[in-house]
Amino acid sequence: MSGEREIIFEFRTVGTSVKVTAVDATTGVEVSIVGDPAAGEAALKRLAKQKLGYVLSRRAAGGI
Repeated sequence: MSGEREIIFEFRTVGTSVKVTAVDATTGVEVSIVGDPAAGEAALKRLAKQKLGYVLSRRAAGGI
C-alpha cells in the first residue's frame, strides 16, 4: 500500500437512509455516518473516510 490506510466499509439501508460504517483495519477504530442513498456510494465513502481520519487524528493528539 502507498501510505493509505486499509478501510473496511459497510453499507446498511435503514428506512429511507443508508448507514455507512468505516473501520480502520490497523487500529480497529470504527465510525458511522447516515446519509441519503441518492448521494451515491463514492460520496458516502468519502464522508465516512473523512470522519474516520478526523477521529484517528484526534486520538493521536490525545483528544479522544
